Amino acid sequence: MTHRGLLIGCGFFAGNHMNGWADAEGAEIVAVCDLDESKAQAMADRFGIGRVFTDAEQALGEMRPDFVDVATTVPSHRKLVELAFAHGAATICQKPFAETLTDARAMVQAGEDAGKPLFVHENFRWELPLIALRDALAEGAIGDPAFARISFRHRYDVYAGQPYLAEVEQFALMDVGLHLFDVVRFLFGDSADLHCRTQSMKPGIAGEDMFLATLRQKSGAVVSVDCSFYSVEVPDPFPQTMIRVEGPEGTLDLTAGYTLNLHKDGKLDSRSVEPGVPVWGEKPWHAVQDSVAAFERHVVRVLDGKEDPQPSGAHNLATLAMALAAYRSAETGETIVLDAFAEQAR
Repeated sequence: MTHRGLLIGCGFFAGNHMNGWADAEGAEIVAVCDLDESKAQAMADRFGIGRVFTDAEQALGEMRPDFVDVATTVPSHRKLVELAFAHGAATICQKPFAETLTDARAMVQAGEDAGKPLFVHENFRWELPLIALRDALAEGAIGDPAFARISFRHRYDVYAGQPYLAEVEQFALMDVGLHLFDVVRFLFGDSADLHCRTQSMKPGIAGEDMFLATLRQKSGAVVSVDCSFYSVEVPDPFPQTMIRVEGPEGTLDLTAGYTLNLHKDGKLDSRSVEPGVPVWGEKPWHAVQDSVAAFERHVVRVLDGKEDPQPSGAHNLATLAMALAAYRSAETGETIVLDAFAEQAR
């Protein structure tokens, strides 16, 4: 069975979505939609798509897709997700999922009412290096984690391809912070509390481009998460995430160049966990591009009834709460108890 899809949003990153769908057996994008008709037409021409729309409701009504991939910016998400569910389509929503927990919960409820799955396009957890690290932890390579550092620091010009990012008042935490908080949950489970400080370093931007968050996990582990869009390193490690995890029996390090190191029993065991470059991809984006394709293959398996969404909209509520709590912490200087914060935000 082939699941028919509609892509809404034909901007900078949507080409990766389209390439991934082209490789996903069992899925076919049958139409694209964007408010800017020239963008939609360019995407359709690039991928041989026969139908082009500028109005999402018209596209949904005429095409009746099995699934919708919402690849727009966050202010439009709730309207488009609710519209897709109203037309009976399973829905994938690009992150940030929402600007508020109220909007996010409304989208989750819309999916439940429609009886259709809601995915959040959270691709870091689908990167092969992070899966390799997670598997090593699950196998007990270092015992129960006690401390971890997750670091994403670079000075790659992200503004060139997405100039609107310079005008976003909530930037680093909502752009990459959400990814990194999802990685925390993917590797170590849920967090109990969080403290965060932010900085704005690049002249002329509206939001923060650096942050440092410390988290206490419900397991008892302590996790440090740091992110920077204004760090100098040669060669620039973008878009790699570096991770160090310490346990009673050893240490696991995911380092630049996609090397996974195990320090244990007086020995160092190193192996490459670098993914291949997709036929349609290129370095340094290849790990991200490979993860997009992996996520979309997962969507097909969910639509086939073989798996549950990872992450679902319901799961992503707690990740979004972490980012919003980080802003509260940065503003007040307080350590935020996450369950209480999420409850108060109802």
